[in-house]
Amino acid sequence: MVASWQEFENAEPKFAARVRRLLTTRKHLTMATLRRDGSPRISGTEIQFAGDQLQIGSMTGAVKAMDLKRDPRVAIHGPTHDPAKSGSWRGEAKIAGRAAVVSEDGAHHFRIDLDEVVITRLGGKGLLIESWTPAGGFRSRDRA
Repeated sequence: MVASWQEFENAEPKFAARVRRLLTTRKHLTMATLRRDGSPRISGTEIQFAGDQLQIGSMTGAVKAMDLKRDPRVAIHGPTHDPAKSGSWRGEAKIAGRAAVVSEDGAHHFRIDLDEVVITRLGGKGLLIESWTPAGGFRSRDRA
């Protein structure tokens, strides 16, 4: 079961706004795809919010685009910022989902449908992991 970005925003608007803010603090993000042999491939990517969709693009014939056309599973990790001297840390956002071809007009454009959305940050006991899935909704775990 996957959800569009819009469905995620409708289900958890405040959490979605925080995820969006963390994903867009810098232009370049890290993306994982699967190679033909099933091993992971890490690539740089940029995201765009196009209407109610989260999208990525790729140059024509790029190996990451070929990976996604063969196996649509993808994970995207947002930029990570070092903690401030005060010890505060805004956290990092990650998404996992499925890529679907939107267009191929001189480049590859993919919509990302969501399997899971996560923010990891410092919490009361240690590491606070907030997540959302289409089937399970929002969940928060504070790990010592």
